[in-house]
This record gives sequence, C-alpha cells and structure tokens, in this order.
Amino acid sequence: MFDEVERDVGLIVLPDWGAVVPVSSLGWTVVDPEGEEVEPVRRFLLDFVARGNRIRSVRSYAYDLLRWWRWLVAIDVPWNQATLAEVRDLVLWLQQVKKPIAAHRTLSAATAGQINPITRKQHLGDQYSPAMIQHSNAVLRSFYDYWIERGDGPLINPVQLDRRNKRPHSHHNPLDPFRAEGKIRYNPKIPKRKPRAIPDDCWAELFGSMGSNRDRAMVAVAISNGARAAELLGVCGVDLDWGDQPVRVVRKGTGAEQWLPVSPEAFVWIRLYLNEFPAPPDLNLPLWWTLRRRNHGQGLARQPVNYETLRAVLRRANKLLGTNWTMHDLRHTAALRMAQDESLSLKDVQTILGHQHLSTTADVYLVEDEAQVMRRVSKHLADRRSEPRASSRPLGVGWDEADLKVLFGGTDQ
Repeated sequence: MFDEVERDVGLIVLPDWGAVVPVSSLGWTVVDPEGEEVEPVRRFLLDFVARGNRIRSVRSYAYDLLRWWRWLVAIDVPWNQATLAEVRDLVLWLQQVKKPIAAHRTLSAATAGQINPITRKQHLGDQYSPAMIQHSNAVLRSFYDYWIERGDGPLINPVQLDRRNKRPHSHHNPLDPFRAEGKIRYNPKIPKRKPRAIPDDCWAELFGSMGSNRDRAMVAVAISNGARAAELLGVCGVDLDWGDQPVRVVRKGTGAEQWLPVSPEAFVWIRLYLNEFPAPPDLNLPLWWTLRRRNHGQGLARQPVNYETLRAVLRRANKLLGTNWTMHDLRHTAALRMAQDESLSLKDVQTILGHQHLSTTADVYLVEDEAQVMRRVSKHLADRRSEPRASSRPLGVGWDEADLKVLFGGTDQ
C-alpha cells in the first residue's frame, strides 16, 4: 500500500538535474545532465504536438515534466514505478517550498504576496500557487495516460481521481465511450475570485503612463475587445480593416480566425505608431515591433514584440504608478464594461471574448461590482438614518388622545 511510504518532504531538495531546451521537431523538450533527450518525455511531447497543441503549451508541459523527473531523482524512484505516494508527496512538497528564481528580488521583495493598496490585487508570491499545482497534476496524469495506453507504463496511473462516495461510471451508457470522472485526488482548492474592472480614473493613469504610441495602441486595442495577449501579439498588418475598423485575431484555444471590433481611438494610435516607421511595413509581417533595433546575428534590426516585451511595458507603467495591473486586467475590464451595457446581450459578450460556452461568460462576468454594492448599501443606511425616529411619529391612529396621555404620560402643550 502507498501509505507505507513515509517521507519527510520538508527535507527534500530537488537536484539541479537536466533542463528544458528548444528543439526543431517539438519546440521544446527535456534533456538530462548529459544533454540527451529524456526518451519517455520526448515521445509523449511528440504525440502532444501531433494532436495540435501549441508550442507555448509544449514548453509549459516540458517544465512540469522536468520538475517531476527531478523529484523522482531526489527520491530515487524510476518513472515507470511511481505510485500515488510519490504524487502525494510532491504535492505536499510544492505546498511548502519556495519557487526557484533566476535572480534575487530587488524592489519586488517587499511586495511579494502582499495586497496592492491601489489595485487591491495580490502581488505574485514566492510560493507555488494552487493553480500551478493543479496544472502539474493534470500534466502528469496526461503523461501517464499516454504510457498506460501504450502498455509501457505502470499498470495504474499514479495521478488518480478522487471518487469518494461515488462508483466510477455509474449509469454509463454502453453506447458511449468511457470518460474520466471526478477531479484529481490531490488537487488543492482554488478560491474563486471575481474579476474586477480597472476603474476609469486608474485606466486614465495607466494609459497616460504608456511611453510610446505603440504601447498606447496595444493597450487601447486590448481594452476595446478583451483580446488575450497571445492573440494581440499575433496580429499582422493585413489583419487590420481600416474601413470598418475591426481587427482579425487567431483565437488562443481553437486557433480559429475571428474579427473583433476596435474603438476608433485605438485605430488613431495605430496610425500614429505606423507613421513612425521609415517605410511602410510589410502587411504580412507582425504589426507590433520593438522600438529599438537589436543585433541577432543579421545586423541591427527591429524584432517582433513578444510576450516578455509586453510584460516589460506593463512593468514600467506599474513601477511608475505603484500598481500591479496585467494584460488580463484589460480583458476583464473590457468584458465587464460590455456585460454591464444594456444594449449588449450576454451572447454578444460571449462572441467577442471567444468563450466556447455561454455558461463560462455568465459564471465569470455576470457579477455585481463590489464597489457599486457598497455604494448602494451605504445609501440605504444613510436613507434609514434620515428617516424620522419612531418617537416622533403619532402613537396611534383612531385612539382617543386623552387615553393615550393617561397611558403614556405627557403634558399639554
């Protein structure tokens, strides 16, 4: 039984074993200390890519599998002999250790994990988040599902589902395929947080802190339609319709093309940004480029804006304003503005945000703004305070006034 395995996880230190490296065939893979690809991981990622998953997802999966391999090396367990005990102990270890960082914190050391007084959002902390642990469990379960299906892994997936008080596949239709049921056993609970729109005054300050027309154009497009960062960065010059003023994006999940509306002000900033180029850019190339030219082996040239460059734009603005806004806050702001507009239906909001199910839009964005609720309740309390007190009201209607004076006392005025 797995309960017979007991480890003091607080004493376990992961070795600096292997690395995640880019490769031409997969995008990313895991290599051992000698630089050789870890074969079980390579074959799993090859299947993962063949099923149409994106390179960014491959990189994320590779880092989770590298952590798992380092864990197995630390506890001296072969990958194909892992049990529920190893998964349980990894989750316990992740819940109490600090994340490794590439460099020592400087200004962010004092704010790590703290609540920002302006945005009321929590700064990123040094601990592994519950969402990250859930993602790790999902990656490992998918990895072992692949090898169990091939017949080369363990007999039972070590990342098991929690089926307490429920018989698996109860009331199963024999004509339907069997599907996994229940949540993963050791998934931590994630508190549901309501999305919050950036207040109008804070949005004005954020927009005013942008240092270039390119940055103003990017955030103006994002807050117009709630496009995700990856979708925004994938826009090319040919994806702009200067007549009707929409922009075409490739949806992050499905890969489908979709035209999204953009405010006229955003197109003004795009035009100002494009006018800064010495020559009209190629319409088939990315729309967003770095402001400075860099040498990447082919001479000085501008490079397409990537996610790290976009993060740097927001990081400079947050440092100036003392905030911690993110690109996803712009998406939340656009979504909440649309959801609160009586002229737009919930189906309209779902279409613009690219949600597959209407319930996703309703569950996330049909929420009451806490600030507005507080204002309404405060007004209610103020109105109650301004009402005349009960003692100043007539004591009764239809009663003889002389009888009431005898009962309650009083003198004639």
